[in-house]
Amino acid sequence: MIELQEKQKAVIQQNGDYAVVAITKHGVELARKLGHFFQNADVYYMSKFEKGDEGEKDIQLFTGSVRLLLPALFEAYKGIIIIISLGAVVRMIAPLLKDKKTDPGVVVVDDKGEHVISVLSGHIGGANELTKEVAAVLKARPVITTASDVQETITVDIFGKRFGWVWDSAEKLTPVSAAVVNEEKIAVIQESGEKEWWHYGRPLPENIKVYPSIAEALSEKSTASLVITHRNLAEQEKIILHNGVLYRPKVIVLGMGCNRGTSSEEIETVINETLEELHFSSKSVKALCTIDLKKDEAGLIEVVNKHDWEFVCYTPEELNSVAIEAPSETVFKYTGAYGVSEPAALLYSGAEKMELVKKKSGNVTISVAVIPY
Repeated sequence: MIELQEKQKAVIQQNGDYAVVAITKHGVELARKLGHFFQNADVYYMSKFEKGDEGEKDIQLFTGSVRLLLPALFEAYKGIIIIISLGAVVRMIAPLLKDKKTDPGVVVVDDKGEHVISVLSGHIGGANELTKEVAAVLKARPVITTASDVQETITVDIFGKRFGWVWDSAEKLTPVSAAVVNEEKIAVIQESGEKEWWHYGRPLPENIKVYPSIAEALSEKSTASLVITHRNLAEQEKIILHNGVLYRPKVIVLGMGCNRGTSSEEIETVINETLEELHFSSKSVKALCTIDLKKDEAGLIEVVNKHDWEFVCYTPEELNSVAIEAPSETVFKYTGAYGVSEPAALLYSGAEKMELVKKKSGNVTISVAVIPY
C-alpha cells in the first residue's frame, strides 16, 4: 500500500516501462484491462477500489491524492496512462515538466474509455504511438494534435528514430519543425542511412526536396534543412545547419582484433583516433565485430557496453568466406582465420569496399566499413 502524504516522496515498485493510473470506479476497470493487455505496464489505483487480487496481479494500491504519486511516476516511467479528466492532469503535471527530450509520454483516457488523448511528449516521449495502442485496446478514438502527424509530413524530432538515427544537436529542432509544418522549402540531404524513411503512401510534399550532396542543396536556397550523414562536415558545409538538423544514421561498422588483455582505454583511443582521421562521427557507429575467440575479451566488451554498440563475433570459417585485400598467414596460424578485422567488418556491413582496410596501432588492429543502402 502506498500512503501519499504532503512533503514525502511516494515509494513505488517499478516493474515495467509504463504506468496506468486510475482514481474512479470506472477508471479502475479500464486500468485493469490495460494492465492485462500491456505486459510492460504497472497499474496503480486507489485502495478503496481494492478487489482482493491486486497482489497476484502486481497492482499497486494507494491512499491520498494522486497528485502526490505523479512525481515518482515521472521519474520512473517512459510513459504514463492516466484515466482522469484532461484538465486535472494538466494542472497536476504542470509543476513536473522539464524538457521535451526527457519528460515521459503522458496519455489521458476519459472515464468511459471513449477518447484517448496524447498530452505530453507526443514524439520523442512516444505518447502518440502509445495513444494509438491504448485506443486500439479500448476500441476508443485516438486524439493526436501534433501538426506533423495531422498533416502527414516529416516529424523532425523523431526523423529516422525507428532506424536508430540520432541528432548531433537539438538546437534547431523547433524552428526546423515549424518550417516543415508551415510548408516552407525544406532540403533533405542524405549521404548515408536507410532510404525508406518516407512511410506515407503518397509522394513527398512539393515543399520537400531530396539532394544527394550538401553542395547541391546550398546552390538552391531553402528555409531549413535535414542532413543525414555519418561524416563530420567541413567548415564550408556547416552553413547548411544555420537552420538545419544533423542526423547520424547507424552505418559505421568497426572490425577489430586485439591482443589478449588489451585495456578498454587503449581500444577506445584507437577507435576515436581512427574515426577522426576518417572524418567520421562516433555517433554513427552501429557495431564492433571480431572473431569468436574474442567473445569474452573484457576490453572489447567494456567499450561496446559503454556506447551501446552491437558486439558481433564470427567463426574463423565465416571470416575465411570473405575475400580480403590483406590475408595473413601469421593471423591464420594463431586464429584459423586469414584476417579478423577486415573480414569481420565486411561480413557485417555487406559493403563492397572498405573505408579503412586495416590499421595496426599498439595492441589493436582496426578496419572500418560503412553499411550501404
